[in-house]
Amino acid sequence: MESGTSDKDKRIAELEQEVKELKAIIFELIERLAKYENPKNSRNSSIPPSKDENRPFKSKSLREVSGKKPGGQSGHEGKTLEMVSTPDEIIVHNPLFCKHCGLDISHLPAEMIEKRQIVEIPPIKPVYIEHQVFARTCTCGCTVIGSFPAEITPGISYGKSVESLSSYFYARQYLPFARMQEMFNDVFSLPISEGGIHQVLDRATAKVEPAYELIHERIKEASVIGSDETGTHIGKDKGWFWTWQNEKLTYIVASMNRGTQTINKHFENGFPKAVLVHDCWKSHFEPNTLTHQICIAHLLREVTYLDELYDSTWPNQFKELLRDAIHLKQKLTPSDYLAPNPERTNLILRLLELIETPVQTEFSELATFHRRMIKYQYYIFTFLFHFDVPPDNNGSERAIRNIKVKHKISGYFKSLKGAEQFAILRSVIDTAIKNGQNVLNTFSQILSVNLAG
Repeated sequence: MESGTSDKDKRIAELEQEVKELKAIIFELIERLAKYENPKNSRNSSIPPSKDENRPFKSKSLREVSGKKPGGQSGHEGKTLEMVSTPDEIIVHNPLFCKHCGLDISHLPAEMIEKRQIVEIPPIKPVYIEHQVFARTCTCGCTVIGSFPAEITPGISYGKSVESLSSYFYARQYLPFARMQEMFNDVFSLPISEGGIHQVLDRATAKVEPAYELIHERIKEASVIGSDETGTHIGKDKGWFWTWQNEKLTYIVASMNRGTQTINKHFENGFPKAVLVHDCWKSHFEPNTLTHQICIAHLLREVTYLDELYDSTWPNQFKELLRDAIHLKQKLTPSDYLAPNPERTNLILRLLELIETPVQTEFSELATFHRRMIKYQYYIFTFLFHFDVPPDNNGSERAIRNIKVKHKISGYFKSLKGAEQFAILRSVIDTAIKNGQNVLNTFSQILSVNLAG
């Protein structure tokens, strides 16, 4: 009798274990199926839109309804082509004969009834400037020979305007070398080979480097810095472009390393005066900083995906919390950061309560995200305590997006040297744009300063 009971208990235990294992398998299959039904895309993850297999429905966009009508808003100052008061050329259209009787009226006084203007670009031709050195012999018998400016090399070479245009075409308009050559030949009537363009860019980059280093030094002293990185092919290997930027400055570097080695190379002392804004890539937490702000836009995309993937209220609650924090940021004035704020306090309490709320461990990706939020909870709402700290890292994403645009238009970088040249030129371009400066004029001024020096 005892033996039968023992066998029965054993069998029940085996069946319970089997049910437990089957439930685990079923749950795993359900989670897998959910991933297929709710795939990651540009709306709910960091996947770029270009890699979306099926574009997400516009109705599911993370952007909230603004209530504004499409198009230009009321009070927006439009721009249109306007006539000039002193045209370069005037063509008069005077009637010479009467269309009724045919009489010659060319000698009669005329009255202007209407004027119209067109804008033309004259044919562009290169200007060849010859430098000649002469010698004079003094009455004392000494012969004095003039000297060429430092930038004038033996024979013939391309001047700073060609260097400026080459830099502009390469790093601002992303033109491949073959199309740059075509541009110079067809538009500017300037014969130049692809090899010649390479040499011009080498000289231009060397002259721009002091401005690049100045940007680097000012970034070191900044109080708010956004940082991001993106992968790229450099030659046959996997490389990376990094950026550190703020509202006025953009510093970009090319590297073969995605870890702290690159950060330490360019910022050996870290960022002791700055709030560092970034995603949760572990390398960004390594350098010395004042504090961190993790990108809320990244978090919103992640919880949107988790909300679609799992039958849990936690992701939606977290999403609403983040959105409420962004709305509060939009309302805060500079003086509000210096005093206690009940709304901000309430958000902090909601965050702590939500983080302390356990999530189902079977929801593996949600559980991983939850643990990450516990780890970085003090860096989620930093932007509510600093007026000039943004809630997202969109500025850094815009800075490195140019690398992807460059890839799509003219291909990958064939060497680290070429990638570094692009990083230098693009840093100067983005910084000029942020400060409202004309990019081509900026290159021209920098090159002129270096020539004069």
